[in-house]
Amino acid sequence: MLHPFLLLLLAAGAAPMTVAEFLAKADSLKAKGMLAAFSPDYRLLREEMEQVANGWRAELAAQQAAGRKPHSCPPPKGQVRMGGPELLAEFQKIPAAQRNVSVKTAFYAIMQRRYPCSG
Repeated sequence: MLHPFLLLLLAAGAAPMTVAEFLAKADSLKAKGMLAAFSPDYRLLREEMEQVANGWRAELAAQQAAGRKPHSCPPPKGQVRMGGPELLAEFQKIPAAQRNVSVKTAFYAIMQRRYPCSG
């Protein structure tokens, strides 16, 4: 059985990252320059976005398989390109007072705006 303290740590680690946290870590990485690639935060941000993007694609596929209108209608996988600077610019457009939203929620809103479904 896991110790209650370990359960607390695991639960705390499962909290979704907010846009404010993401941007703060990204700003910290920018300040490190070339050394940023060796920072654990670099991997953390990259993995966060991979997880969110993969979840978005999986959710779209599930919606389509269930015969429901998908959340958004992007081009096929591999054709959606949003580099780090572009993503950061999108996150920075969110007013500071509203950046407590999760990265997932913000990303989904960006994708819905960029790739709306017609009809």
